[in-house]
Amino acid sequence: MVKLLIATSNPGKITEITALLRGLPCQVIGLSELPRSLPTVAETGASFTENALIKAAHYQALTGLTALADDSGLEVEALGGAPGVYSARYAGEGASDAARIARLLNEMKDLPDDQRTARFVCSLALVGSRVRRIFEGRCAGVIAGEPRGSGGFGYDPIFVDVELDRTFAELTREEKARRSHRGRALMAAREFLEPWLRGTMNDEG
Repeated sequence: MVKLLIATSNPGKITEITALLRGLPCQVIGLSELPRSLPTVAETGASFTENALIKAAHYQALTGLTALADDSGLEVEALGGAPGVYSARYAGEGASDAARIARLLNEMKDLPDDQRTARFVCSLALVGSRVRRIFEGRCAGVIAGEPRGSGGFGYDPIFVDVELDRTFAELTREEKARRSHRGRALMAAREFLEPWLRGTMNDEG
């Protein structure tokens, strides 16, 4: 059976990705399940797609496993698309989710409701010896004035799904999977992976 390496150490991402890929004819593993720790790679790309490809190709080369890497983040229209590719480092290297949220809310404190529009963007890169594909997902929302909800991770507590009038941190895991940027990208990846993996099994057989 093909091993599919989820190239992230973020436990929230691993949980979401593993759940959405459940049932595929492959063994899904995270970096923490490898027998040894691997060196990380600098995310030097100018876009989510470039960074996802950098990570997937890096871990595929080190392990020989087919790797699926995600790069995603928040883009706020009034801030010129920030924090964008710097979403995870917006309050400095190693800062907590709470610190990143606090910085963003401070920068937006004087913006009226009609200027608080934002979107989440996710790029997934799948890299293997015989495959190299990109899958994308986006979702639109607005930034709340303060955090709400206890679920999710990252900027979820301040990203409001306008249709449901709830933040992503207030959604159930199933609701978020259907509506989020990562959920949409993963569904596209799953549609490709199911026949591709079965074809790989047939080739090996």
